[in-house]
Amino acid sequence: MTESATHRAIDAVWRIESARLIAGLTRIVRDVAVAEDLAQDALVAALQQWPQTGIPDKPGAWLMTTAKRRGIDALRRRIALERKQELMRRELETLQQLDHADLAADIDDVSDDLLRLVFMTCHPVLSQEARVALTLRLLGGLSTPEIARAFLVSEGTVAQRIVRAKRTLAEARVPFELPGRDELTQRLSAVLAVIYLVFNEGYAATAGEHWTRPALCEDALRLGRILAALMPGEGEVGGLLALMELQASRLRARVGPRGEPVLLADQDRTRWDHLLVQRGLAGLERAEELSGALGPYTLQAAIAACHAQARTVSATDWPRIVALYDALAALTGSPVVELNRAVAVTMAYGPEAGLQAVDSLANEPALRAYHLLPSVRGDVLVRLGRHADARAEFERAADLCDNQRERELLLSRAVACGV
Repeated sequence: MTESATHRAIDAVWRIESARLIAGLTRIVRDVAVAEDLAQDALVAALQQWPQTGIPDKPGAWLMTTAKRRGIDALRRRIALERKQELMRRELETLQQLDHADLAADIDDVSDDLLRLVFMTCHPVLSQEARVALTLRLLGGLSTPEIARAFLVSEGTVAQRIVRAKRTLAEARVPFELPGRDELTQRLSAVLAVIYLVFNEGYAATAGEHWTRPALCEDALRLGRILAALMPGEGEVGGLLALMELQASRLRARVGPRGEPVLLADQDRTRWDHLLVQRGLAGLERAEELSGALGPYTLQAAIAACHAQARTVSATDWPRIVALYDALAALTGSPVVELNRAVAVTMAYGPEAGLQAVDSLANEPALRAYHLLPSVRGDVLVRLGRHADARAEFERAADLCDNQRERELLLSRAVACGV
């Protein structure tokens, strides 16, 4: 294997193993920043040694063993510097435990460790931006430049968010443990929100030159699958994964040959990933069985399933989608959900009913700068034959849109209205 091929293989191993490695080390050293440093040291050692020795049969175990040895060395140096009897006794006990730790036991504990790490990176003491950056770094295995490119911010900004996040966790003395039962639901909602935010940014980028960023969707799917494996009894976890798989099934069809957006009505449904569709439908069925009253992600997955099961737009069960949006709106109170419902109302009951639903949202503060409000209104007006009004709406939507590809689409729709 050439050196470049080995480096590519090491990168793949790191993406797979880094979250488990950092989680296991955090359990041992009780500090996520120290754990990441030890994991990075092990990665550097792999980059130095594996091109000469070859990739070991169990690369994850090799990385863990190497990181633990680096940790032992660091503890020994700290003991030598501190020279305090009580500290020395405690640290030596830790060394003895590490020296005799069975690697198999580390592997057995990996699921619990990963789950603790998920809840730590999404802790409420962190801002939403910090949660996203830290989750992608520690659980997604992304580098700082990769996160910066994904969210169109500078590497320095991402690096600062990660450093501050780790410092905040340390200063707040956030324990490496699962929250209690009374706190679990609230904390789980934050975890799911972070994963879905990452997916949505990949599915419909808010800014930049590309309408979709499939790599971000893949990162979110990987995080969702980790969480679903760790919490198989949580219906909303399965609901989120089903939703992402059903949405991701359309990614290839959402972009044309020149990178232009392709709307749902114009998509070639033979290009949808039907393996992902089947996985999503099966996951939705499991989530519905686990849930009593369906949560927001499971309801959205049920909406996505209606699209996935229809051969054409006209064959879609739009009245069911309206009913699902009714339930989702009652649960979330979200104006964006109400706007999506207006689209479904248009398809189910005609453009007059759709326009009434859209116009009822005209004074919503949360939608005043939201480009999809005039975009949806423009689409409804086209269906009503009011092309001059539709053109004005599409132009307004383009002015509010930060994504270059979507802006081009909106302007082209404005031109198509004539007048």
